[in-house]
Amino acid sequence: MSDVRSPGQDEVDEVDEVDDDLDVLIDDDPDLLEPPTDAWRRRTAIEMVISGALGLLASFVLSIDALKLAADPKANLGCSINAVLDCAKVADTWQAHLLGEFLPNAFLGIAAEAVVITIAVAMIGNVRFPRWYMLAAEAVYTVGFLFAYWLFYQALTDIHALCPWCLLITVTTTLVWAGLTRINIREGHIALPGKAGPAARRFVRDGYDWFVTIGLLVVVALIILVKYGSALFQ
Repeated sequence: MSDVRSPGQDEVDEVDEVDDDLDVLIDDDPDLLEPPTDAWRRRTAIEMVISGALGLLASFVLSIDALKLAADPKANLGCSINAVLDCAKVADTWQAHLLGEFLPNAFLGIAAEAVVITIAVAMIGNVRFPRWYMLAAEAVYTVGFLFAYWLFYQALTDIHALCPWCLLITVTTTLVWAGLTRINIREGHIALPGKAGPAARRFVRDGYDWFVTIGLLVVVALIILVKYGSALFQ
């Protein structure tokens, strides 16, 4: 007798095989389905608070500099160091006022950092936000993360100058976004399909995501050094 398979049987078998693989993976490491410990959440939240506070400080300085330049376009800014590190040149571009001449990007940074610091401080106090709230925070801050790197790209390719405080915001935004994403993956708010879900939780739990974060920041530093070299220090 020939082996007659019903339509869709191959798909059912494939799903069953994936489920079996997931069961084995989870059975070998049952902690993958457990939420992170309070100590882990608190440590990650403290990292976010420190990074967010530095980003908030940088945003405040940039907003004050923007007001100085609005009053006097020739004002001497303390972070205008040389031809490469020149805050005034960066601040005088359309990229620095994406939402209008009278709304510098720094004001957006103040609002974003204040919100994420509030979330992180609450998590230090063991507050647990609902999934929809954490995913909304992830989505909004991902936009900010991409925006920071778009500004960095514009500084390299179009403005041809760097703002030290803007670079600090790029670093802190990266660290805050990484921390927020780390928490959302560990707590299952970001649920990747199939074996990717447990694999991502294990990746984050074991701290390997830090290599990705640090690697990204090292790449940014290398790009700056390769492009400008000794001109950074002249």
